[in-house]
Amino acid sequence: MKLIIQPADGVGQIVAAIKRAKTRVEIAIFRFDHTDIETALKVAAERGVKVTALIAFANRGGEQRLRRLELRCLAAGIIVARTSNDLSRYHDKYILIDRRVLYMLSFNFTHLDIDHSRGFAVVTTHANWVREAARLFRADCTRSKYTPKADTFVVSPGNARKALEAFLKGAKTQLLIYDPKISDKGMLRILHERAKAGVEIKIIGSVGGRAQFNVQKLAGTRLHTRTIIRDRRRAFVGSQSLRAEELDSRRELGLIVQDARVVKTLVGTFESDWVTADAGKPPAVPKAPEVEGEPVAVSVKDAEKAVQVFTKELNPIATSVKQAVRKAVAKAGEDVLNDDDIKDTMKKVVKSAVKEAVKEAVKDAKEAQVARASRRRR
Repeated sequence: MKLIIQPADGVGQIVAAIKRAKTRVEIAIFRFDHTDIETALKVAAERGVKVTALIAFANRGGEQRLRRLELRCLAAGIIVARTSNDLSRYHDKYILIDRRVLYMLSFNFTHLDIDHSRGFAVVTTHANWVREAARLFRADCTRSKYTPKADTFVVSPGNARKALEAFLKGAKTQLLIYDPKISDKGMLRILHERAKAGVEIKIIGSVGGRAQFNVQKLAGTRLHTRTIIRDRRRAFVGSQSLRAEELDSRRELGLIVQDARVVKTLVGTFESDWVTADAGKPPAVPKAPEVEGEPVAVSVKDAEKAVQVFTKELNPIATSVKQAVRKAVAKAGEDVLNDDDIKDTMKKVVKSAVKEAVKEAVKDAKEAQVARASRRRR
């Protein structure tokens, strides 16, 4: 078993794996824009390898890119299947090489995820996992039912909630967690119970509600992985956050591993990221050029520009907030709001603008009252 760490390891190992394929490559895609990987898939098909791409029916703001990717794949001799639309998303990403090696990824096949985001991939020849991945791939290609047969092969919505609840409850001393947004009530309840039992919990990412945990933002790079390290002996690596939708309503995939070297590397990476975050370095959100298969990544400067538009338009005393938001969105462009981080920023700006306007109104009212009192005394 091996671990790929992004952005450190880059795309090389994935491309090399495709080049080594002898009979077949099966790849599940949610987002895709990496030309090196696309070229490797096309070359494999040209030399007689049976390449099958299972492409999500939709992703936020990227359906047209997915459809163009399908056409390019078909033109290159790649077999294309499209997932059903029965779930809110098909967000899993993995590659099977010759039905012998499984690459299970917590990141997408995009420059933003591979080159600029914290992500992991587990590379394994574990026979049960390879067999389960092949079953899952075939089921989703044919839009038929899939029932997980292994607790350590974690599939949403099949067994993810049950498997991850058990995984968290098994913690005795420590939980180190990467998660962009933990919000599921059941999972939060378990984390609180573990904390009360003396388990040390550190989270890189964010937690919804008023949960009291030791939480820090990832500094220096974008957070995309979902990873939980338990007692420094076992780890979950996958695509599902501890959120209700990702556990119950989407296709997600992860593995629970206990390979000592892999877990040790995950612990070392987490501790390094934790120290960097603790040092107070500001997180960097890189701007990526628009390419096939992935929406444009929005940089901090782009966010600031959009925020400026909002703050100019948001005068809740003069007009309703809804009207101001509509006007601001029209000016900023709807695409800029496809990024969750930007939307969160906008929400904060709205709240801040309302508070500021109320303060100004109260101040103006007080000054007017003082002026009227002064005129009366005269």
